[in-house]
Amino acid sequence: MFNGAFEKKEYLEAYVAEEVAREQMASDPALAAELASLADVYVNDAFGTAHRAHASTVGVPRVLPGLAGLLMARELDVLGRLLSDPARPFVVLLGGAKVSDKIGVIEKMLTLADAILIGGAMCFPLLRSQGLEVGRSRVEEGTGDAAAQVLAAAATSSCDFVLPTDIVVAPEAAEGAPGAVVAADAIPAGQMGLDIGPATAAEFARRISGAGTVFWNGPMGLFEIARFAAGTREVGEAVAACAGVTVVGGGDTVSAVRAFGLTDRITHVSTGGGASMEFLEGKPLPGVEALLDA
Repeated sequence: MFNGAFEKKEYLEAYVAEEVAREQMASDPALAAELASLADVYVNDAFGTAHRAHASTVGVPRVLPGLAGLLMARELDVLGRLLSDPARPFVVLLGGAKVSDKIGVIEKMLTLADAILIGGAMCFPLLRSQGLEVGRSRVEEGTGDAAAQVLAAAATSSCDFVLPTDIVVAPEAAEGAPGAVVAADAIPAGQMGLDIGPATAAEFARRISGAGTVFWNGPMGLFEIARFAAGTREVGEAVAACAGVTVVGGGDTVSAVRAFGLTDRITHVSTGGGASMEFLEGKPLPGVEALLDA
């Protein structure tokens, strides 16, 4: 029962605004109690916020009986199977801009996956850590140690850790910029990498096509610009065509899948970017822990 909450629209909107503005909500029992007074039972179906300790996700189920919604339950079931018993070969495809956000996941997957394929801008600190020049490619600040840590862990793992062998480069990230394909170890000083090259995309697609399970987080390049979308499109189509279990997570990756019309051909499109990554890293999710304790 919702105790007439639908009649308290302005009241709820005020609390939503307050929730966005206040980071101390999880430790605000008064706010949690007031939110809880609107209902008799709490159902959390917002997996995308499960890694946040807010009054609305952690505080309320301390007051009310708490349950997981259908979407939350499916997310935990699908992602949980990636950690417990994935069909093999298990291929993990990681891209996007930040290697720092994925260090924990990479280290975890090195112990679970059969292959980790790296694309997007996160490949450049790794290439640089191997002593290669990356030109004007985007390199996240302060990632030298993290990149070295990843490469060291990969060197002692039985998991195949695959970096791009060719890169699409251009002088700027803009529509109409003249692009060229170069070897990953020969990126010119005045150029920036904006997509994986065709040889890399073909190799990634080959590995994906034979996978029993695929997890994909992060685009392979600047797919919003058509000239630099080919790598993301090719691996996306490979994921969609894979006969195994396919899981996609992360806002940019989901946007790419939708842009290429592949959504209906993916086993599971996760609603949680940060939440899915923290779950796969093995971190407890506060929003889920609160339900277990409710």
